[in-house]
Amino acid sequence: MSLNIHVIKDKILSENYFVLRNITYELSLSGGEPLRHKREVYDRGNGATILLYNRDKKTVVLVRQFRIATWVNGNDDGMLIETCAGLLDDDEPEACIRKEAVEETGFEVGDVQKVFELYMSPGGVTELIHFFIAEYQESQRASAGGGVEDEAIEVLELAFEQALQMVREGKILDGKAVILLQYLKMSGLMD
Repeated sequence: MSLNIHVIKDKILSENYFVLRNITYELSLSGGEPLRHKREVYDRGNGATILLYNRDKKTVVLVRQFRIATWVNGNDDGMLIETCAGLLDDDEPEACIRKEAVEETGFEVGDVQKVFELYMSPGGVTELIHFFIAEYQESQRASAGGGVEDEAIEVLELAFEQALQMVREGKILDGKAVILLQYLKMSGLMD
């Protein structure tokens, strides 16, 4: 399928924390009449996420923190259990996730494995997330974790099967966490 995209208007609506744009464009399919669309696109930069796992203990490390968007959408307390994650800023994905792992979970991970990169909400958000997994040992704990000054993160070390059950029960709703937990299950690393 051949596409022809013609931008008619690209207006910045907000640069408060990230960039929100209003874009009007025409999309022409080969041989067809152009279709006009008007969309808002949120550009928050790209990110990385990691699931830490321990094969011997059959555990994973997740984090729990307040997310305003989940609260606005009806999550009673706004708290979300998720994988450690952060925006790349100017870092490479692996460097970013190593830094985030120490800040959020307290673990200095050794070997990390990139498993894929995904758009999580391509209908309106530009963010591409790089997904990683890494095995952790208690000897790699550098601190208690919990995030930096403006974060209040609770570190959760859960039995792997308990985490999977929490997904089934709707207690883990973070897409990144669900995807990485399912990947870990399919990989056979925890068998």
